[in-house]
Amino acid sequence: MGVAGASNSAGFILTAGVAGLAAGALSMAVGEYVSVSTQRDTEKVMLEKERFELRNDPQGELEELVGLYEKKGLTNATARLVAKELTTRDVFAAHVDAELRLDPNDLVNPWYAAFASAAAFFSGAIIPLIAILLPPASIRIPTTFVAVVAALAITGSWSAQVGGANKTTATVRVVLGGVLAMIITFGIGKLVGNVGL
Repeated sequence: MGVAGASNSAGFILTAGVAGLAAGALSMAVGEYVSVSTQRDTEKVMLEKERFELRNDPQGELEELVGLYEKKGLTNATARLVAKELTTRDVFAAHVDAELRLDPNDLVNPWYAAFASAAAFFSGAIIPLIAILLPPASIRIPTTFVAVVAALAITGSWSAQVGGANKTTATVRVVLGGVLAMIITFGIGKLVGNVGL
């Protein structure tokens, strides 16, 4: 929208759109990879710390586990019974589940997160790019605006349904945010286009 505000050239719009799409998708992927890698590293450190504590203070760790189950509402006798039964089966799994709420065999995957983030960005960014390139110059802006608002409304409604939230609130929030972003970027494009840089 920003480039379309500055220029009617389909070539400029395509170049900026593809560059923005690639930059955005890569930026989202790298950011997500770094973030999830950090989370995974933290999880590994926490798991190793738990292994160390289990090796060096098994009785203290058992008491800690009993205490955790007591905090969940079990009596001391029941908490002790549950802790002993679970640690007999798999002491490490019992502790990391209760203390850290982690499954050591199912840690977050930074590559999956990076791919999902890039794919999501690409899927959303391709809509305005297609919508602004296909119609004639005279109706590019309104066509793109309508296409993006429709896509945002569908996205807001779908995400609310998946998350169990209020559809109207989520849809209005997503659409208003997108409309505001389009108006601002179009306005910036108009300003820069008028300056003639």
